[in-house]
Amino acid sequence: TYMTTQIKLRPQRVTDAKRFFEILSNPKFIYFYSIPKTLQDEIDYLKGNAKRRKENIEHNFTILCDGKVVGGAGMKIRQENDFIGEIGYFIAEESWGKGIATKAVKLLEKIGFTKLKLKRIEAIMDTRHIGSEKVAIKAGYNKEGIMKSAIRNGKRYYDGLLYAKIKK
Repeated sequence: TYMTTQIKLRPQRVTDAKRFFEILSNPKFIYFYSIPKTLQDEIDYLKGNAKRRKENIEHNFTILCDGKVVGGAGMKIRQENDFIGEIGYFIAEESWGKGIATKAVKLLEKIGFTKLKLKRIEAIMDTRHIGSEKVAIKAGYNKEGIMKSAIRNGKRYYDGLLYAKIKK
């Protein structure tokens, strides 16, 4: 039988907090550095989404696979250069390796280039995060280089891979 999965993005809701917290609390999320410490932290973050969207700072979405919440994806708008967006995403472990992140990135990119009128979209990931790099490559992003000490986790700094796509 041929099966197809339907990937959709919708604006994040406060009601997504419990599922997001569950996904992000997985100890295997070693290269995702904005993990909420408590469920309340996640609720508070989600409550701030409307303001961040209105101020064109961040546009965050829930990734749905066949109607189920499997992760999140977002776009941070560079404030000094508002034509540049940086994408980020996370996927629940049971949904890894199924092309969901790649499809979500393509949907997010469409929003970035059309609705948000961006000229450039970047994806920056820890150099050790092979899965995230594969997503960038499969979504058609070009590697521009390595950014030294560009990612901070607590008091430690890590090198980041910079991938980008320019609106034609």
